[in-house]
Amino acid sequence: MFISNTCKENSNTMNSEKLSTEYLICTNCQKVLRKIVQANSVDGHTDLLFLEEYSTTGHLDNATQVMGLHPQYLESFLRTQYYILRMDGPLPFEHRHYLAIMAAARHQCSYLINTHVNEFLQVGGDGEWLNGLEHIPQKLKNLNEINKILAHRPWLITKEHIKKLLKTGENSWSLAELVHAMVLLAHYHALASFVFGSGIYPEIDQDSSQSFRAPAISNFCGCSVTNQNNKEDVLFMNSSPGTSDSVSELENLMERMKRLQEEKEEEEEASQEEMATRFEKEKKESLLVATGAFEDEVIPTSYISRYVEDPSFGYKDFARRGVDHLPTFRAQDYSWEDHGFSLVNRLYSDIGHLLDEKFRMVRNLTYNTMAIHEDVDTTTLRRAIWHYVHCMFGIRYDDYDYGEVNQLLERSLKVYIKTVTCYPERTTKRMYDSYWRQFKHSEKIHVNFLLMEARMQAELLYALRAITHYMT
Repeated sequence: MFISNTCKENSNTMNSEKLSTEYLICTNCQKVLRKIVQANSVDGHTDLLFLEEYSTTGHLDNATQVMGLHPQYLESFLRTQYYILRMDGPLPFEHRHYLAIMAAARHQCSYLINTHVNEFLQVGGDGEWLNGLEHIPQKLKNLNEINKILAHRPWLITKEHIKKLLKTGENSWSLAELVHAMVLLAHYHALASFVFGSGIYPEIDQDSSQSFRAPAISNFCGCSVTNQNNKEDVLFMNSSPGTSDSVSELENLMERMKRLQEEKEEEEEASQEEMATRFEKEKKESLLVATGAFEDEVIPTSYISRYVEDPSFGYKDFARRGVDHLPTFRAQDYSWEDHGFSLVNRLYSDIGHLLDEKFRMVRNLTYNTMAIHEDVDTTTLRRAIWHYVHCMFGIRYDDYDYGEVNQLLERSLKVYIKTVTCYPERTTKRMYDSYWRQFKHSEKIHVNFLLMEARMQAELLYALRAITHYMT
């Protein structure tokens, strides 16, 4: 049962009404909750999820509204986020929200920073900490390096980083605390990718979580969602309808998917050497994707920079050439299913099950549609997107043919994927509009789910592998 902050404040005069088996809401909140349902008449499942989120947090944010286009995923996402933020766990509640601020600041995501500044204060956090990192306890400050590396170059995390955090005297971390912190940091790095990729902007009432602003989500093409860094008064979700070129683009993609499936059924499986060669080719080609677009450094505002050390540290292509080149992360040596899941679940009880459900949910989520076409198997396309993200982070799966990536993901989509995943704060409306022009916006939001979850899993794989090396 969840009771909102508003309800708690009115508990002395609470005239409760059971709205469902999961809600016990005070009379003052019931009117607001009914407004949510009326403004978001998507379907019954989504309505209940929105009600639950409002009753838990006291407001309904824009990210949740956009995710509501896919209620199955939203339910899994909210369950996981609720667990890492609000359920019993190794970390104090104020530390959780401050870590969310630190994670979001790496990508200059004021939307998430503002949300968790409010949450931090609501759970009794020390307002002095909000003046910057120099005002926080040394134990939290010690996570700066891990936060920075995990956000931008997770392949650099080693057992030495883990050892340093666990062996720092009175400011040392326990393994359970560290795993909780890493899950939380990875969650908010990835969520920043979703926020920028979907063009989500801060709520008008973000400084006052008790007020309610009716969302414009019933007609998503008119959704009041826009990129924080895009100063034009243009909505991400107001793209022009499909042209003959975009129709041709869609038909060509479907033809490539069909041909790929037919070839897989007829051809013999490629050798391991050939599969490795295709991976290396795709990894090196990712170097050429929009390299010129990311040369100029984006300087954080003073408000954000107080939560950031070494702001110039950012993503560098895993496949870069040089003496510091690192070996590929081979999934058969350390995978989520066989290694990461059991370790994280052992050190931070039950989170492994929630994460695993979320990863599986987004990878298997399908409505068997592509734009105006129905009864389409989109498995190969979803798989190509997931593996392309992991490829950019240097993770290779022996049983996946990376030739599929080049056949299914055109350059404009690769540019979008790389930007949202690696440099989310630089995402633009033009990038969003440039790929899959005839597809529904809900389908592009589905792509953003894949990018968010693939990124989070990649970060966790490197972090958990380092912990495993430390423990052994």
